[in-house]
Amino acid sequence: MKVGHSLCLAALSLAILTACNKAPDDSNEKDTIKQSGATESIQIAAPVAKKIPHEMTIHGDTRIDNYYWMRDDERKDAAVIAHLNAENAYVESKLAHTQTLQNTLFEELKGRIEKDDDTVPTKKGDYYYFSQTRGDDEYPVYVRSQDSQGEGKQVILNVNELAKNHDYFAVTGLAVSPNGNLLAYGEDTVSRRIYTIKVKDLTTGKMLTESLEGTEGDVVWANDNKTFYYIKKDLQTLLGYQVYRHTLGTPQADDELVYEEKNTSYYTGIYKSKDQQEIYISHGSTSASGVSVIDANDVKAMPKRFIEREAGLEYDIQKLGDWYYIVTNLNAVNFQLMKVHRDKAHDKTNWQTVIAGRDKVKFEGIELFNNHLVYEEREMGQTRITIRDLRNQQEQIVAFNDPTYMVFSYGNSELDNPNLRVYYSSMTTPGSSYDINLESGEKTLLKQRTVLGDFNPSNYTSERIYVTARDGVDVPVSLVYRKDKFKKDGSNPLMQYGYGSYGATMDPSFSSSRLSLLDRGFVFAIAHIRGSQMLGRPWYEDGKLLHKQNTFNDFVDVTKSLAAQKYADKDNVFAMGGSAGGLLMGAVVNQAPELYKGVIAAVPFVDVVTTMLDDSLPLTTNEYDEWGNPNDKVYYDYMLSYSPYDQVKKQAYPNMLVTTGLHDSQVQYFEPAKWVAKLREYKTDDNLLLFKTDMEAGHGGASGRFKSLQDTALYYAFMLDLADIEN
Repeated sequence: MKVGHSLCLAALSLAILTACNKAPDDSNEKDTIKQSGATESIQIAAPVAKKIPHEMTIHGDTRIDNYYWMRDDERKDAAVIAHLNAENAYVESKLAHTQTLQNTLFEELKGRIEKDDDTVPTKKGDYYYFSQTRGDDEYPVYVRSQDSQGEGKQVILNVNELAKNHDYFAVTGLAVSPNGNLLAYGEDTVSRRIYTIKVKDLTTGKMLTESLEGTEGDVVWANDNKTFYYIKKDLQTLLGYQVYRHTLGTPQADDELVYEEKNTSYYTGIYKSKDQQEIYISHGSTSASGVSVIDANDVKAMPKRFIEREAGLEYDIQKLGDWYYIVTNLNAVNFQLMKVHRDKAHDKTNWQTVIAGRDKVKFEGIELFNNHLVYEEREMGQTRITIRDLRNQQEQIVAFNDPTYMVFSYGNSELDNPNLRVYYSSMTTPGSSYDINLESGEKTLLKQRTVLGDFNPSNYTSERIYVTARDGVDVPVSLVYRKDKFKKDGSNPLMQYGYGSYGATMDPSFSSSRLSLLDRGFVFAIAHIRGSQMLGRPWYEDGKLLHKQNTFNDFVDVTKSLAAQKYADKDNVFAMGGSAGGLLMGAVVNQAPELYKGVIAAVPFVDVVTTMLDDSLPLTTNEYDEWGNPNDKVYYDYMLSYSPYDQVKKQAYPNMLVTTGLHDSQVQYFEPAKWVAKLREYKTDDNLLLFKTDMEAGHGGASGRFKSLQDTALYYAFMLDLADIEN
């Protein structure tokens, strides 16, 4: 079952869920920072970026960008690096008085994490695969065993060893050959999401000579155990667009190109059927998708379109015996499930409806087993999983008790598995893995993430409420707070999080880090604004292109309502979003700055018009169906009306903390760098404006399970300081 989260967001968006801080008065944005134990104070001035006018004209409209010079594709320009370092020094000095709090928070966050931890083994082929983390190790050790109890355990990859000499290190796409003897994976040491594929012989423990550069990192093996497929990236746009076939022991230069995506609005992916007989190339744009099929048993086979691609048609396939099951929006706005025999698959008129689409229920995905179909739907914003016996068509719904939660299937690699594996979490329930018996529906809890310390779920309450937006539409909001710290009298500080793009739905889930806010009296809210698919596909359509303003209005209206309903102290409201959620933050601070005491914009997409006019950048041509193509004047004018960078004006802004990574592959570092420079030029307030660049990381922030907590501690300290909560 594929959980539909879009490319540049999911992991990042829920990972950065918090932050904001306190501003001392100073009209010149200078401040006296008292170092702990110091007898002297240090006067720190905010960096002032030089202005070099850069003229851009289109549709008869000329824009002057004084900070365009900050763009450096090579990330080596001395002036740019010096400016970013100056901004980092400014952040450090302005928040020096919070260093003790940051340290306390870091230890607190780290102290809740079980140092020695194993994931639940999942079966694939002849082995059970899982990962282990130990002690203060930053990275996992990947392991396999002969049974689910760990018998005959074998380490297949120790990421800690690989990462030793790198400031940043990430692995992706671990793929074991069908015979179980070889492991292929991608590694990235820069954080640009450009991976080098390596291959390890699991029978000897030695690395092969393979080193395939410039890839997406994902590998799919053919069934001969010596051939695999991978995706190569365009190193300018960073789009994966070419699928190559590689034979072990041969140079990358000899690899065979089997598919090239000519349409730059499409992403390219690869995966394998559960019965291991077919390899699929997925084609996905914002508003259309498709699949090409390769015979996994024929290393000379070329991909064939399942059906020809069509504008507006989305579908995904899974195979069971001689039948394909198809999740599609064909004649169904909220998607439906269809099936077709393999002999008739390539004509849509042969597709048969299995579960028809409905106006109020979004069909989200499936999982297939020999005798069972498991399907996932979303109704009134809540996910529901149903098990259907394919022999008699009887159904049973998998039930959970929380008022609002997140659940999805994972690790279901075997058609003959008697159980469905799911991951479950709510805002008060730590992440939990269950096996659900396909025949009886009985749930077996395999593991619930341990939260160290004095955590007790009964101390916390979550709610799902609805807020009526200015156009009469009801917007879902998920809330969580600590019972003994909350009074519905308008006295609690509030952190409101939002995303609202790409149809990505940010389901309510547990965060042990968030406890540091809740335990200090914060209410935490996720505003499920338009632009997601929380209330179905129309909820997404009503929050993109020429309807994008609805996303911003929803967020603002939720803030106003939560204050009016006394969930929040109206003078202590904080907001946070990252990536496209950073665009949300940028629009909100331009349009309703008075509502927020502090705002955190992480890796924010804020220079919308300029970026979308530059097709050499990632996040451009394949995003036209999300934002619009500004080469068309209608979209240019509309995007210009909300683009955070273009709409900066002379007004008071909230206290702000903006973050980025120098090597960000999705939203280039110079977007927030320019935005902050322009905000400094225009803002009329004395509030904090801080800009922090991780000089070693990219879109997802620091690598490593503990190192990334330093960013969270910074966010929380910034916010707690502003809220005047010291500990």
